[in-house]
Amino acid sequence: MPFDPRSTPLNPVQARVLATLMEKARTVPDSYPLSINALVNGCNQKSSRDPVMELDEGDVQQALDDLLRQSLVTPVSGNRTQRWEHNFPRGVGVPEQSAVLLSLLLLRGPQTAAELRLNAERWHRFADISSVEAFLDELQERSEEKGGPLVVLLPRAPGAREPRWATLLSGPIDLSALPAAPAARAATSSAAEQRIAALEARVEQLEAQLHALCQQLGVEPTSAPTQD
Repeated sequence: MPFDPRSTPLNPVQARVLATLMEKARTVPDSYPLSINALVNGCNQKSSRDPVMELDEGDVQQALDDLLRQSLVTPVSGNRTQRWEHNFPRGVGVPEQSAVLLSLLLLRGPQTAAELRLNAERWHRFADISSVEAFLDELQERSEEKGGPLVVLLPRAPGAREPRWATLLSGPIDLSALPAAPAARAATSSAAEQRIAALEARVEQLEAQLHALCQQLGVEPTSAPTQD
């Protein structure tokens, strides 16, 4: 039975953990599955996250335990450290393309179809905006037998050119709690955010290479010092 958000909606931490695993599986496969430490860092990224969170290992471990009971994540035993991988498409009961869109909505909040296509570039290349909309329509028209709709098209915000989509994986949407869309919201990410995301991806790739080298040499990699 696929995950049913109507009976067990994801809380904010569970949503962040699940979507982060989905993101890293596609953007930095060399470092995937993720250790708890890597997952905490991914959840707390300052870029490509809305809202920005400050989670600790206890928060993330509790979310993993909850998601494991819902068959949405799976532990993987490593040589020294337990790692985790997602079971998003199968656990939720959607194809890979739909899982990408749902994960982006969990990570970044409501977005237009154009924004989703752009933000999905490193995850999956959709041919055009129409293909994104087709998958969103399927998610919105999902039958009750399969667990009901997983996204909803929000009313167009004043001054916005296009309506935004939101995920229902965390339960019904409280329209009054949603921030208003900027009057001239662009359908592209800022150059600064793109540079930060690229740098973060490069750091993760280097960390994965370092981890593999340490395994070959039989030594334990040194953890980076934390900043207060």
